[in-house]
Amino acid sequence: MTGPKLLFDENLSPRLTRLLADAFPGSMHVDDVGLHGCADDDVWHYAGKHNFVLVSKDNDFRQLSFLCGAPPKVTWLHIGNGPTSAVVELLAKHVTDMNNFAQDPDTALLTLRAEREYP
Repeated sequence: MTGPKLLFDENLSPRLTRLLADAFPGSMHVDDVGLHGCADDDVWHYAGKHNFVLVSKDNDFRQLSFLCGAPPKVTWLHIGNGPTSAVVELLAKHVTDMNNFAQDPDTALLTLRAEREYP
């Protein structure tokens, strides 16, 4: 099973699109779509307009999800300063959850928590 297409925020590695291409085809990083350094609102609107699930460690997107709801849907990674390999592991482990989340019309936010604490 493959998951939804994701838009990775700039606080995550651009390598994630390549590393997770099989699990999340069509995913992009903000750098890929010209949004590096742009305001959160710009990233938010782009993700919603282009049917991406926005993936971030940034609490601001979690807050926007509470305030605005979907679209876009937001997956908030509670992983601290975990390495890119930990992000890959976390997302790959939750492909089914991500797919179910993307298809659920009633949820706007999914929190994925790493099993290990990273400072």
